[in-house]
Amino acid sequence: MSGRQRRPAAGGRRYPREARLNELLREILADELERIDDPDLEWMSIIEVHTDRDLTQATVLVSPLDDDADGAVLDALERHRRRLQAAIGRQARVRRTPPLRFEIDQTLRQAQRIDDILEGRAASGDQAPDSEDGDQGA
Repeated sequence: MSGRQRRPAAGGRRYPREARLNELLREILADELERIDDPDLEWMSIIEVHTDRDLTQATVLVSPLDDDADGAVLDALERHRRRLQAAIGRQARVRRTPPLRFEIDQTLRQAQRIDDILEGRAASGDQAPDSEDGDQGA
């Protein structure tokens, strides 16, 4: 064969395109949210965006700084959905703009819970005597 390289199968190209599209949507939404003057959206971050393969929906994972602000953040995002959707339509070069669905990202909270559990075990393990030490003192 000459110096030509084989192109990857169509399935091999799908993931990078989806990943690029998800990142593009995340950037567009983050930029647009910076322009919105809404106090409920000041202390939140867009963690990531997941689009369906056929662009029927885009799930936007957000993380408020304050756990008590979940409802206010989701309500504010719903109020500004049309504007955010329009920004994607203007800036992303896709045939169809996927409808947005907003969810709170639970990853950091779950990680904190695991850390708390592990620290609790370590603290209780430090305080409890070892079984060998307990036998010697009895």
